[in-house]
Amino acid sequence: MIEERSAGAVLYHDGDRVEYLLLNYPAGHWDFPKGNIEKGEDELTTVRREIMEETGIKNIAMEAGFRKVVEYHYRRKEGLVHKKVIFYLAKSPTTKVQLSFEHQGYSWRPVNEALRKVSYDNSRRILSEADRFLRSKKAAKSLGEYLPKPEQEK
Repeated sequence: MIEERSAGAVLYHDGDRVEYLLLNYPAGHWDFPKGNIEKGEDELTTVRREIMEETGIKNIAMEAGFRKVVEYHYRRKEGLVHKKVIFYLAKSPTTKVQLSFEHQGYSWRPVNEALRKVSYDNSRRILSEADRFLRSKKAAKSLGEYLPKPEQEK
């Protein structure tokens, strides 16, 4: 069996509302930016490279604490492939996308629309988990703004 490892990201923009980026692949499916981990690369280097190559977005901020793994099998000429894809959550400062030749379209969507548009169940699960993670992080930050501050020592 052939082993393949990829890394990618659920990329979001937080303007008036949180929107997630989906890319339209030539085979017709909608998914996140991702690609094979090249020799000498770690996962995060791959994520940054793939986002830049596929979308033209260079300046992203990774969200610490979010890392999800998806595994599946598919068949190609050489035989059965076991694919492992590691997904991170990253924030984009822009919604401007310059697509590579690898894609035929893109769409920034709020979570409910993105969940309907994304093609694979694994991707829906990852997107749901990413959105929950982001919402809980925002809720914790908001709560922290209302909690009393510890008194400073004199």
